[in-house]
Amino acid sequence: MTPERHESTRALFQSARNGDKAAREKLICDNLALVRHLVKRFLDRGREYDDLYQYGCLGLVKAVDRYDPAFGTAFSTYAVPVILGEIRRFLRDDGSVHVARSIKENARRLEEARESILRTSGREPGVEELAAFLSLSREEVLLALNARRSVRSLDASIDADGEICLKDAIGVDCMEAVEKRLLLRSLLKTLPKEEMRLIAMRYFQRRTQTEIAREMGVSQVQVSRMESRILKRLRQYAESGL
Repeated sequence: MTPERHESTRALFQSARNGDKAAREKLICDNLALVRHLVKRFLDRGREYDDLYQYGCLGLVKAVDRYDPAFGTAFSTYAVPVILGEIRRFLRDDGSVHVARSIKENARRLEEARESILRTSGREPGVEELAAFLSLSREEVLLALNARRSVRSLDASIDADGEICLKDAIGVDCMEAVEKRLLLRSLLKTLPKEEMRLIAMRYFQRRTQTEIAREMGVSQVQVSRMESRILKRLRQYAESGL
């Protein structure tokens, strides 16, 4: 991307964040090709293209609304995991028994409403509360809830190593995780090469301070002091918003 186009895109995002609907619409339209590209990955799963594209577009809209140029990375880097997350959620929730699209849409909205109420109140909402929240009837809520796939155990593993259970991931916002990774990347870029090397060995390679000291040709005490100074500075950067 040329510097001029980069600045133009930043300006569009800033306008969209300030409530400019035209800027928001342009950003969505300009990135629909990204959705089409990602949808191709899932066409061999026996799902209709239109359904996959619809949920991919939903992810794109969420990404446009949440992206901040201050992340210091390309929009596509932020948008891809968000779009894929929506498509995969659709594939996960779309059972083998055919369910009307309106019911599946209500089920998706119910899940988002449940997570929203849970985050703000700290408790699980009841059927009546969900119905009022979404302006649905009690019957529509029950129908949508019953249309979802069979219940999985909260202790069921959801990662390849078996270290993360379903109960550990309930309510997790995938976009929040993306934002944290982007923030970490931006913070690490502020470090001099030698300090970045130390942090990489300590936290990504899981090496001990003694091992790092041997490789860097300094004492373990020096490594400890350097690590403390670096972490303190990174926290200050993070709190000040870089």
